[in-house]
Amino acid sequence: MKTTPRHLTAAEKEALAEIQRGADEIIQETELTQRLQRGKPLRVKAGFDPTAPDLHLGHTVLLNKMRQFQELGHHVMFLIGDFTGLIGDPSGRNVTRKPMSTEQIRANAETYKQQVFKVLDRERTEICFNSQWCTNLGAEGVIQLAGKYTLARMLEREDFKSRFHNNQAISVHELLYPLVQGYDSIAMRADVELGGTDQKFNLLVGRELQKESGQEPQIVLTMPILEGLDGIQKMSKSLGNYIGVNEPPNEMFGKLMSISDSLMWRYFELLSFRPHAQIQRFRRDAEQGVNPRDIKFHLAEEITARFHDEQAAVRARNEFIERFQKGALPENMEEKTVAAAGGAIPIANVLRESGLVATTSDGVRLIKQGAVRVDGERISDTKMRIPAGTHHVYQVGKRRVARVKVV
Repeated sequence: MKTTPRHLTAAEKEALAEIQRGADEIIQETELTQRLQRGKPLRVKAGFDPTAPDLHLGHTVLLNKMRQFQELGHHVMFLIGDFTGLIGDPSGRNVTRKPMSTEQIRANAETYKQQVFKVLDRERTEICFNSQWCTNLGAEGVIQLAGKYTLARMLEREDFKSRFHNNQAISVHELLYPLVQGYDSIAMRADVELGGTDQKFNLLVGRELQKESGQEPQIVLTMPILEGLDGIQKMSKSLGNYIGVNEPPNEMFGKLMSISDSLMWRYFELLSFRPHAQIQRFRRDAEQGVNPRDIKFHLAEEITARFHDEQAAVRARNEFIERFQKGALPENMEEKTVAAAGGAIPIANVLRESGLVATTSDGVRLIKQGAVRVDGERISDTKMRIPAGTHHVYQVGKRRVARVKVV
């Protein structure tokens, strides 16, 4: 006999709203509602391959959502993909990733273990490594796993489909990645798996494999990909448009203040722990004429305090005000865009192409004279190269100032 689902209680509605906040998609939301009504803690999984030694704010979009689940009383599992890292996630890639050594992966995994607790509650977090169960699969287990999915289904995946049609190589081991990620969900008995929007295919494979193995399929919750400082491409260390969670307070604060006014709201939505009502109040303040810079101070101070402490955030704010506002920089300075061929551009070329100096040799000469500042810091290295994806305030002397985006 089929039972009619009961209405959500006020507490369940509040929990669901918190889970929905900032999410791109929940598959299936009705299943999530039903499991919340059971009143049992959900097993919430998110995987991170240790492909670089440091986490940046883009990674914390998922960590923040995991923290929300923790605050709601659920069991959070932070999965370090030390086995899947050997394969390399093909999501969003048009070429095969270069393989990493076991030593690199282990070293990076150690830094992840330290850094995640800047967001997650250490006492309520289970750290898992997928080598614990994937290594034991053996050749026979891998063959059986590969037999659960067809090549035609794999080629439905957008990045594989694109590479196939463009005659770009797809290595056989890349096809195993979604299957191994799905097998993780079986081994961890996940109720919910979190991932970026580019992970949707992999997460859905997990649902299907769980069904096949007799488990209740996991709910898939995708989060948007956070844009980097350039406001265009996703935050990435390789693109130089990132804010690392281990960066010094002044650097972190300054980078957050450098983002555009429109990107600020995106960061509030995905990175801030402030109540939604308070962020909406900030929006109304901006519409009524409050300087967006003053609202951005709240964001920069909150994020800097999270990864350092309140005192460090206040000092960073005061230092920023000292450098910029008391340095008599114009409120609405001109914004320029400069293109960097090859991913980076010499600083003297930035000064010339943004109109702050007449020639690159003028730029070199003025740097040597100590007349050039970037974000208030005097520059002495004439060979400095500025990576694409950065957005800084450049000052030559006292009067020539511009905010320059390098793309």
